[in-house]
Amino acid sequence: MQRLTLTDAIGGLLLIVTMIARGIYEWGGGDAFLNVSMVSSVAALALFAAHIPWSRRVFLIIGIVLTVIALVVLPDGRRAIIEAVMLVSFITGFFAALTTLRSAALTSAPIVKTGEFLASQPPGRRYLALTAGGGLFGLILMYGAIQLLGGLAAQSVSAEPNPERRRHRLRRMLVAIQRGFIATLPWSPLAFSMAISTQLIPGATWAGAVLPCAVSGVILVCIGWAMDSIFKPRISGPAATFDPPDGTWLRRLMPLLTLLLVIGAVTLGLHLWTGVRVVGVVMIVVPVIAVLWMGEQDVLNHHRHPVLHVAGRARDYAMTELPGNRSEIVLLAMAGFIGSLGAALLSPVIVSSGIDLSSVPAPVLLLVLFWTIPLAGQFGMNPILSVSLLAPLLPAPAEIGAAPAAFIVAITGGWALSGATSPYTASTLLIAQYGKVSASHVGLRWNGGYALTCGVVLSVWVLIALKLL
Repeated sequence: MQRLTLTDAIGGLLLIVTMIARGIYEWGGGDAFLNVSMVSSVAALALFAAHIPWSRRVFLIIGIVLTVIALVVLPDGRRAIIEAVMLVSFITGFFAALTTLRSAALTSAPIVKTGEFLASQPPGRRYLALTAGGGLFGLILMYGAIQLLGGLAAQSVSAEPNPERRRHRLRRMLVAIQRGFIATLPWSPLAFSMAISTQLIPGATWAGAVLPCAVSGVILVCIGWAMDSIFKPRISGPAATFDPPDGTWLRRLMPLLTLLLVIGAVTLGLHLWTGVRVVGVVMIVVPVIAVLWMGEQDVLNHHRHPVLHVAGRARDYAMTELPGNRSEIVLLAMAGFIGSLGAALLSPVIVSSGIDLSSVPAPVLLLVLFWTIPLAGQFGMNPILSVSLLAPLLPAPAEIGAAPAAFIVAITGGWALSGATSPYTASTLLIAQYGKVSASHVGLRWNGGYALTCGVVLSVWVLIALKLL
């Protein structure tokens, strides 16, 4: 990665402006705050453009081309562009908010020790421990959960003298982490899958979809554990011995569980009290919790000037850490922009062709939607792109007699499968890096059978949810 420049630092500051302005807008601020968030997010992407790989610049070029086409072809092209930029401001602001928590977590000694405790579990408990770890850490670290636990897993197997056992042990540990992480995607209010799908489906809310989507998460975890147990490899040589990890489960997990409880209680409480969307609450609450957490770390470490130190960390986050993710930010933001604008361009084509999606039976429509997301992921389509492209083209849930939550179950379930199988998603790429194999190997060889099994069961659950909700 190239060295950060002054323009990158300014871009990071602009993303902080985006986060604050979009958060205020979500809390009832006027359109002026929305406009500020839109301008600042676009300006940040423009500043990042000079220092990102061409694989990311291509997305910017496609976005510019679609913008010109929309202005020429669509009667209300300006409005379609504005709506796409609104999605960009949301994605970038949401990302900036979530990564504040990751920044605070990575300097917390209890959090790191929790990861070490989970990675050092003996074989009988290791899969479930790392699946739980991938999920719990994923809630606060996003892809950083895979980086933290994946690094610990690779370190823990390095001392194993038997190469066969070392290879199988590393694979099982890594897929446990990945599957735990993707199991949070269907229901977590901190996941882009839930945040974006509830924004694109009319009438959908996190509170209305969280319970059936949590069932999807349970299905993903249970199938993963069952398949790991059933297809456990038989390894030659004497069984390995393990020293029991230091500490009890409750003691080691308590810091992480306490943090998640605080975030969940505050977020849900403010959502119910104010009526503000959960994603809007998250955009304001999470950065505040992150700053307070940094302060607590300084106090516990007896730092002489905790306030100044936290202020310095906040500055470093805005000007160094956040722009350090510029490639990922551009990818996510432009995936949303291209999908939104692409849907606006496709909509009149579908109408003129006489295709009426509202006449398609709801079960068929939801199953096609569910399977399209992971299949599109095999051809390079980020789930944000595929969902933001498909969702606006769908009939409103009321038009086909379906509950909005049923749509969310289908979308987030497909999003999770894409996270396990697509060789272009960050989760698969990171697992491949630690496993020293290709991303396609992880997605198709390590997770192919798992994804197909989950896909069948989740398809049944989508149909059941459609009837129940």
